[in-house]
Amino acid sequence: MIRVRPSQQMRDLGIVQYGAPILAEPGRSFGLPDERKQADAVVGQLLDAMERIRRAHDFSGKGLGLAAPQIGIDRAAAVVTPPGADPIMLLNPRITSASDEMDEKFEGCLSFFDVRALVPRPLRITVEAVTLDGSTTTTVYERGEARLIAHEIDHLDGLLLLTRIRPGMTPIPVEEYRKTAEATGRAWSYE
Repeated sequence: MIRVRPSQQMRDLGIVQYGAPILAEPGRSFGLPDERKQADAVVGQLLDAMERIRRAHDFSGKGLGLAAPQIGIDRAAAVVTPPGADPIMLLNPRITSASDEMDEKFEGCLSFFDVRALVPRPLRITVEAVTLDGSTTTTVYERGEARLIAHEIDHLDGLLLLTRIRPGMTPIPVEEYRKTAEATGRAWSYE
């Protein structure tokens, strides 16, 4: 039996993989409300892609996030679905403040799905985003939501988790992660 690598499975589901130039470029901001139709269309495509991914993988305990560049769209849009919650739509988001208190947990990325890496993230972030009607919102996210959202905002800034790992650290193969993450207490969980 031929086993398909996780990254190939994501590629087959329409997820752009590590090395593609679009992942290294910042997403273009929307001019809202003028570009509402375009923003709606991109969010719809993100939700459709997330549904395909959910059918292939169980993310129920950790939540799922996807940024427009990961599906080949160079716009500043992402959707994050925390476990058991409604999707959070992020248009033109930016982190305006972050707590000094951090934790370091293993993270994965749909665009780099063969590995996991220990990534330090703030436990609390404040995010400014724009709604479809053009108004600005400011929301504070903590712990699991903060990690998920910061990861997706990184994508919109053209950054991958490799830019966030500490010097000297390297990603580990997903198979090794499965064997060691729980034992080390650094497995990522939403809490």
